[in-house]
Amino acid sequence: MSTTKDESTQSAEAPTEPHSIYTTREKWFIVALIAPLSSNIYFPVIPRLTEVFHKSTELINLTVTMYIIFQALAPMFWGTLADSWGRRPMFIACLVLLAISCVGLALVPTNAYWLLLLLRCFQAAGSASTIALGAGVIGDISEPRERGGFLGVYNVGPLVGPAIGPVMGGALSDGLGWRAIFWFLCIASATCALVLILFLPETLRAIVGNGSIIPGPISRPLLPLIGRGRQKALPQTNLAHPRQPFQNPLRLLLNVDILLLLLFNGVICAVFYGVNASVSTNFHTAYPQLSETQLGLCFLSIGGGMLLGSATSGKLLDWDYQRVKRSLIAKSQQLENGNGHSIDVEGDSFPIEEARMRLMPWMTLLYIVTCAGYGWCLQQRVHMAGPLVLMFIIGLLSIGIMNATQTLLLDLAPGQGSSVTACNNLVRCALAAVMTAVIELIVDAIGIGWTYVLLAGLCVVSAPLIWVVMFIGPRWRERRRMRAGGEEASSG
Repeated sequence: MSTTKDESTQSAEAPTEPHSIYTTREKWFIVALIAPLSSNIYFPVIPRLTEVFHKSTELINLTVTMYIIFQALAPMFWGTLADSWGRRPMFIACLVLLAISCVGLALVPTNAYWLLLLLRCFQAAGSASTIALGAGVIGDISEPRERGGFLGVYNVGPLVGPAIGPVMGGALSDGLGWRAIFWFLCIASATCALVLILFLPETLRAIVGNGSIIPGPISRPLLPLIGRGRQKALPQTNLAHPRQPFQNPLRLLLNVDILLLLLFNGVICAVFYGVNASVSTNFHTAYPQLSETQLGLCFLSIGGGMLLGSATSGKLLDWDYQRVKRSLIAKSQQLENGNGHSIDVEGDSFPIEEARMRLMPWMTLLYIVTCAGYGWCLQQRVHMAGPLVLMFIIGLLSIGIMNATQTLLLDLAPGQGSSVTACNNLVRCALAAVMTAVIELIVDAIGIGWTYVLLAGLCVVSAPLIWVVMFIGPRWRERRRMRAGGEEASSG
């Protein structure tokens, strides 16, 4: 709804009040602080772990599966707490948990497989939860027109990490042994925790508004370099956004548009894990001359594609948003010239689904073709350049698709960024866990080529959900808006 001059002078949130007090440079600094760590750094040493723990490959792969399961479940707890009590304390708690679990993994005896499995679960609870918390921070500080760019860079951590991490894991294992991987992660997570304690401000709008309100001591950085001189102490009653009660994030799944978007994104993520988690074994089968370090280097291909995708997809999303906005402005001017009516180009009627998903069908089609081609290149044992190039394209497209869906999810659930991202993690990690557990069994049963044709087929089945979300999305957004308005009126 457009705001008139009289309304603006009477409103508690004047139009001159910025969405966030932080400058663009400060926002980028915050995004850099919260970029998550790699979680799958030990993929290349799975064959080595089968030897030292005297377990089968399937049992060692179970540690990956359990990691993904807890990667799905833990953010449901941490993310909801962060939406109610603040991002900063939950971030620090998660990183401390991660550091402690990595110490345990570095010291675990080789006759205690159960302890390896248990500590991997705690590691996931600390590491993976930062993904949901970071998305919540971006939702706090960014406007829709710039959100895609921030998420594109932020997603370098959770999406490129699984591809770049194995390169480091292979090198560390070859040079210093497999335990060095967990000592490295311990040092890295402890360092990140220290940096956040020193510099990260609280961003939850229920606590600090647009960043101008000074929070309590726990929510303040020790070195408040960001936003200095633009903050003010206000009583709790002056907060523009009331603190949200602890809510079950699973209630978001009752929204059909959000649920369908999560399912589509989950299938894309599961297929990506079907490629990424089996790179070591598939390349070892097709090219047995490769060492552990060389197997780790193969992940650079998919990681390079994801780096390029993260650098371009966010800018493309922001450009698409502005393109749709300009189109609406032109249409609004035509209507004003015709009958005096206009279109609200900034309000709830803005077609955010179209702005975020316009290119999704083409990207999904190319993703399907590339996935099937990748499998047959390995099946026929063509020159290694063939599957490596296709892995690059898979990485490029996967981060583009997942970044677009994550951005749209934040748009659809304002104020619940951590919770909706936790739901996203739940769905995509549950499907990825199933894929990781069965991918080797499928390859053994039908061969590498037909396995990835099957995975491409899963994408074909899920692709129509794109058009369904674009069609029903505006109506479900209006329902949520009306419901929220009714709840505010009843509470008032």
